[in-house]
Amino acid sequence: MKKIKINSPLKARGDKDFYIGGDEPLFFIMGPCVIENERMTLSALETLLRITSDAGVRFIFKASYDKANRTSVDSFRGPGIKKGLRILKKARKEFGVPILTDVHCVDEIKEATAVVDIIQIPAFLCRQTDMLVEAGRSGRVVNIKKGQFMAPHDMRHSIAKVESAGSDRITVTERGSSFGYNNLVVDFRGLPQMREFGFPVVFDATHSVQTPSGQGSCSGGDRGMARYLARAAVAVGVDGLFMEVHPDPDKALCDGPNSIALKDVKSIIDELIEIDVRVKACL
Repeated sequence: MKKIKINSPLKARGDKDFYIGGDEPLFFIMGPCVIENERMTLSALETLLRITSDAGVRFIFKASYDKANRTSVDSFRGPGIKKGLRILKKARKEFGVPILTDVHCVDEIKEATAVVDIIQIPAFLCRQTDMLVEAGRSGRVVNIKKGQFMAPHDMRHSIAKVESAGSDRITVTERGSSFGYNNLVVDFRGLPQMREFGFPVVFDATHSVQTPSGQGSCSGGDRGMARYLARAAVAVGVDGLFMEVHPDPDKALCDGPNSIALKDVKSIIDELIEIDVRVKACL
């Protein structure tokens, strides 16, 4: 299993880079689905940084400047790339954590690369050759989300597209598969199958409990099940967990039904760390 170095934004102040994958401990990608405003984004980041620092785990902050695949044209999408990246740049500078955000077209990649540490390819776009190749050229870590329509073993083609640009800094994220209409299921066999590609595998615990378009003009979800699927994924074996969190999920402007409340994050992390330690002790 390949180890990938994540650069610390505060390395000049003495912070060390950290690695993900291989025999490294579990890491966490967390943050609100979308940037609703600067104040909430930075406040959520500050809370998550305190929780993860106390737990001694590696933390990557995630937030989107645009949600380009919302169900309805009337749904909130975010502040847009200019304002959104300005907020993420401030977050990275002030709090010293690596930043992940998703991109939606080739033209966004260069601009996002100037600010963030990890470029995420959304699940619906995981076969878009031009995007994958350009992301590979960026020099940043590329996190490819497995499409809801993709078999785990077919993700090798998406990985190869990034590799064709000379990059081997790749992670792959499982986020559930379409099961009939407006529902997702997780085939946990896919986690070890994708780990055989040799790159770190992440489990997206919150999108996996989403019900796409389940509320008619927006998606629904069952956030209460996220911690149980996360436990199962760690028991099977993953390198990292992806979780969307919000101070008040019932009032979130995007993905609230499947987002975890900030107040519950600590207990979930503690559970997952314990499982991860026990699993690694058996290997």
